[in-house]
Amino acid sequence: MTARPRRIAHLDMDAFYASVELLHYPELRGQPVVIGGGRDSAPRQLPDGSRRYARLRDYVGRGVITTATYEARALGVGSAMGMMKAAKLAPDAVLLPVNFDRYRHYSRLFKAAVAAIAPEIEDRGIDEIYIDLTDVEGETVALASRIKQAVRDATGLSCSIGVTPNKLLSKICSDLDKPDGLTVLGHDEIPARIWPLAVRKINGVGPKATDKLAALGIATIGDLAAADPGLLQQHFGHHYAGWLADAARGIDTREVATSSETKSISRETTFERDLHARQDRAALSAILTALCERLAEDLRRKGYVSRTISIKLRFDDFQIVSRNVTVPQAVDDAAAILHAARAGLKRVGLERRLRLLGVRASTLAPRDQHGQAPQVARPVQGELFA
Repeated sequence: MTARPRRIAHLDMDAFYASVELLHYPELRGQPVVIGGGRDSAPRQLPDGSRRYARLRDYVGRGVITTATYEARALGVGSAMGMMKAAKLAPDAVLLPVNFDRYRHYSRLFKAAVAAIAPEIEDRGIDEIYIDLTDVEGETVALASRIKQAVRDATGLSCSIGVTPNKLLSKICSDLDKPDGLTVLGHDEIPARIWPLAVRKINGVGPKATDKLAALGIATIGDLAAADPGLLQQHFGHHYAGWLADAARGIDTREVATSSETKSISRETTFERDLHARQDRAALSAILTALCERLAEDLRRKGYVSRTISIKLRFDDFQIVSRNVTVPQAVDDAAAILHAARAGLKRVGLERRLRLLGVRASTLAPRDQHGQAPQVARPVQGELFA
């Protein structure tokens, strides 16, 4: 029997944290809203029943944005951006605190709704999943539309879906028509629909690689597909150059990993510009703190504790350095993860500029095997990049 062609979907919730908050504060719809404040930015109920909201212009501190509504993004504000910088771009934007309990609830709802239709799911975080639709009955557009409607019925929220023969292309396509988008693409459509896109649209090509490619005259994915392999190897090394060439042609053989066994969980971010440990210490400290908070959230949501915390750094010359720290007691809270990450950073020379920072938890065990996990504490930013 001939195997069915692969149908892999990537489902991404639209501005998830912000959209969840708008369910609870519908009067903010259509306004620029930023999520990432502390408890002091919680809305205040007024005697007449209305609410008073904190504004980004009043924020003072070193925090970073978790996410923002599309109206805020149109003003240049985005996730992982420092709050003080964002306040200059969108001073009147509403600032709301992060509410992970609320986001976990809606994450469970949308994933359960999808699983009822297509159970082969790879969980990629609180707001995105891959879905193997290969053996699910139904025409592709109708099936994807049915999934989108099931998510909306379960949560009141919209999502965007890309359906293609592999994960790499589906990740690109889920972002092409946001919000509430649906894009279906076959291999024969890559030249017309994928090659005109900027190389930055490939997940894994960050700002630094984009700039290096631009200096070589490579601006689009089509330019990258036509580039000389020797030129790419000269500037990016054998492994990364090979991956770039495959990605530009839409080649990706990864399976949708539906196994419940998780070996590690990580969070990382590629910076908009290269950052230096000394000149950009405050920004790096805030970013690392936010990464540790999100990693702790991932661990608790999936029910794991970790005995090994790792930091990952990619320097401006694309060299990657990682350091592992084994903690005496398994952890799942942000303060302990941050403490271990700091210890790892002390073992790295930080003279060069950085383009990526990541934190990973491994040596995982189910939380119930360890009884009560350590009390969750909010991490305190320190001199992490002295």
